Amino acid sequence: MTEIIKQLRKITGAGILSCQEALKESNNDLDKAIEFLRKRGQKLASDKGSRVTNEGVIEAYIHSNYKIGVLLELVCETDFVARNEEFKKLAHDIALHIAATNPQWKERQEVPVETIEKEKQIYRETLKNETKPKEIIEKIVENKLEKFYSTSCLLEQSFIKDDKRTIKDLIHSITAKLGENIQVKKFIRFSL
Repeated sequence: MTEIIKQLRKITGAGILSCQEALKESNNDLDKAIEFLRKRGQKLASDKGSRVTNEGVIEAYIHSNYKIGVLLELVCETDFVARNEEFKKLAHDIALHIAATNPQWKERQEVPVETIEKEKQIYRETLKNETKPKEIIEKIVENKLEKFYSTSCLLEQSFIKDDKRTIKDLIHSITAKLGENIQVKKFIRFSL
């Protein structure tokens, strides 16, 4: 096996054939091959998203100060994957992330309409003295709302161990690697 394939496998966890294909598609450019595999992984993850998830784990995380705790239900399709060390590590990393960032919702679709409208109203109020056209103000409000989602919705948050990836990207990469639909079913964070 060539060194570049070994390196790509080490970085992405993809199989040999997938690495060979990615390197061929990217003319042996490692960064482009990684991007190719990530896009393919995200496509694979979205293809698997409708498959039934009846297995998984409940991960419990208690922070070292004993004042923050998280219970997370991470689900997958088979018991085989649920027992996999990489799946368990993913559950632990997400629980740790939840403890650190305190997301209010799993995804933006769960944010109540009243909350969204209240946020928009606050943003508009802070911009009321601006002399910009109304459509520019609305664009600024929408951008601030996107920032709100990225801080308050778990799947859109930047992962605390790698801020270039969101939690959704992290799940998709493991989904692509393990070949199964993986989803955060629910979580709860306790704090004193």
